[in-house]
Amino acid sequence: MTAGAAPGSGDRSSAEGPTARAIGAAADVVRHRFPRRPDVALILGTGLGGLAREIAVTAAIEYGEIPGFPLSTVESHAGRLLCGTLAGKSVVAMQGRLHRYEGYSLQQITFPVRVLRALGADTLIVSNASGGMHPLWEAGDLMLIADHINLLGDNPLIGANDAALGPRFPDMSDPYATPLRQLARDVARARGIPLREGVYVAVTGPNLETRAEYRMLRAAGADVVGMSTVPEVIVAVQGGMRVLGISVITDRCLPDALTPTSLEDILAVAARAEPRLTALVMGVLERL
Repeated sequence: MTAGAAPGSGDRSSAEGPTARAIGAAADVVRHRFPRRPDVALILGTGLGGLAREIAVTAAIEYGEIPGFPLSTVESHAGRLLCGTLAGKSVVAMQGRLHRYEGYSLQQITFPVRVLRALGADTLIVSNASGGMHPLWEAGDLMLIADHINLLGDNPLIGANDAALGPRFPDMSDPYATPLRQLARDVARARGIPLREGVYVAVTGPNLETRAEYRMLRAAGADVVGMSTVPEVIVAVQGGMRVLGISVITDRCLPDALTPTSLEDILAVAARAEPRLTALVMGVLERL
């Protein structure tokens, strides 16, 4: 796979899983620009790239400059890797992520996570925007992800497995690390940030769900729904990373009171919630 590969293009790494050699080559490009080992890796989701403004950036690397990194095609995702310092920690942040609906395989989508792990990051903080299905929660609320449901119809670990990247059958009993969730709760309490906690379900998108689909997802045990995060978390856990996930509820998805929404509405709500997300993440980093 070449830098800036188009959806569906690539070599053996996209069809059968990534190779340690391809991951190492990408990591070497980043190390050339940012030789420090990151303490924490971050993935900034839809409308939540403003956290990037708080990073003291040493290097900003376009995804197209890193071999194997797909290009972000969504308007609200900048598609840059930001390397620097945040809240006293060395960080590498993905300013924009990849999605299944862009036409990428889950192996391509999660390749950057493997590179972040190869750089030395042992903690991943991932954020996203989601639709809220819990009837007592409001748009703009932050939700700590306690667990997830994968309804993408695929898994990034399907295909040949390189034992150097992690076990064939990784345990997913605690994908969002309990100690990190407790830390986030403590920070939220100390800073007066309301914080929900619940289950995230991933679907392919890109359309939003029907009333019947929201009913089904809620009945399945999900509190919020989105189109990302789960593949990245699966790969991070396989690689031995601790994960903290935070979702911003950008619209209410109640089947019997459903109103149309748009990307512009979603981005506006995410922008209003962003200062609280930034404060929460920075508080967590300070205590790590």
